[in-house]
Amino acid sequence: MIRAIAFDAYGTLFDVHSVRALLEQMYPGKAAALSALWRQKQLEYSWLRSLMERYEDFWSVTRAGLVYALKNQGIEPAPADIERLMGQYLRLDAHEEAPAALRALKAKGVRLAISSNGSPAMLEAVVKHAGFDTLLDAVISVDPVRVFKPHHKAYDIVVDTLGLPAGDILFVSSNGFDVAGASYYGFPVAWIQRISGQAEELGAKPAHSIRYLTDLVELAG
Repeated sequence: MIRAIAFDAYGTLFDVHSVRALLEQMYPGKAAALSALWRQKQLEYSWLRSLMERYEDFWSVTRAGLVYALKNQGIEPAPADIERLMGQYLRLDAHEEAPAALRALKAKGVRLAISSNGSPAMLEAVVKHAGFDTLLDAVISVDPVRVFKPHHKAYDIVVDTLGLPAGDILFVSSNGFDVAGASYYGFPVAWIQRISGQAEELGAKPAHSIRYLTDLVELAG
C-alpha cells in the first residue's frame, strides 16, 4: 500500500536543463555543451565528495560544476556571471506535467515529499518558484546527514521524516543512480524515463517504469 510518494527534485520534478536559455544568451552556441557538462560534474562531485568524506552542500557542488564547465569550454568565468547562472538554479522550470500530477495525487490524499541532494535554501527557492509549496508535505534535504544520494543515510532521512517503513513509500526518480540506490534501500521505485529507456547496469530494477509523472495517479490507486 502506497501511503506516501517521495520525489527526487532535480531532473524528476525540475528540468535541470532549463538553464540553457540563459546559457545561450550569455554564451551563444555553447549552451547545450555547457548544460550537459555542468550537470555531469554536479553529480560527479556529489559522489566523489561522499566517497572522500569531504562534504560540501549541493549549492557549493553545483557552483564548482559550473566553474569547471565554463573553463572546459574556454570561458574564464566572471564572478557576476557565475552568480547570475547560479541564481537561475533557484528558478528552474518544473517539468510540464508536474503541477497536474502533484495536484491529482494530493487530491487522492497521498502524502507528497521531495527527497533531494539540494541544500535546504535551494529547495525552498525552487519549490516556491514552481508553486509546489502548498502541495508538498515535506521537503527533505540530505544536508543534515552530510552525504549525498545514493548513500543509505540519504534514504534513512526520508523514512525518519515521514515516519513510515520504506515499503509504504513510493520513490520516484529519473536518475539511474537514484533508482538503484532507492531500490536497494527497500523503496518501491518508479523510474521516470526522461533521459532514455536504458536502465543502469547496477543490479537493481525499479518496480515501475513510467514516461510521465501523471502516470503515478493510477499507481497510487
